[in-house]
Amino acid sequence: MIKLYGFPVSNYYNIAKAALLEAGVEFEDVRTIPSQKDDYLAVSPMGKVPAMEVDGTVFTEASVMVDYVAEHLGGSLYPADPLARAQVRELMRYVDLYIDLAARPCFGEALFGGTVAGAIKEKSKADLEQGVAALKRRAHFAPYIAGAEPSYADFSAYFSIPLANMVAKRLFDWDFMADWPELTAMMEKLGERESVATIEASRQG
Repeated sequence: MIKLYGFPVSNYYNIAKAALLEAGVEFEDVRTIPSQKDDYLAVSPMGKVPAMEVDGTVFTEASVMVDYVAEHLGGSLYPADPLARAQVRELMRYVDLYIDLAARPCFGEALFGGTVAGAIKEKSKADLEQGVAALKRRAHFAPYIAGAEPSYADFSAYFSIPLANMVAKRLFDWDFMADWPELTAMMEKLGERESVATIEASRQG
């Protein structure tokens, strides 16, 4: 059986979990936090989550997990058209690189009560402002982020952008989701899917 290692706070774990749920395959949900202990490093060489084990082979990048599910386990949410599929992957990269990665250096202070240097926060804010503006220009929201049909890009946005927005609100007094009604509408629509409802229930538990 497939094993998915991670915990509900992790946006990338939730993205991989959503892909598995959408495919309708059975998997073992192994609750794991990032660790540098030898036993977990044997599973995930960087000690991070998520990790997904399939028949003794372990993947440790969420995008690879999503691609494996889409290509081999069914229920793909990639468009059949090659250009549309590439656009979905590009939107996922926009969320990863220009929103999640921009906010991530400040997670320690915004989410876990630590302290982040002022220069890091300034760069994070500037990068996040640029990333949000870029995604607004690139996304379609018709009603989904890549167009009329749901795609994996929606899950990337659903699970990653609110964490970045939490950083923006707590550290920069900037609620960028409040000025983004198209995103809010997409997230509400995506929240109606059984996969997302299942993940939300596990996050509340």
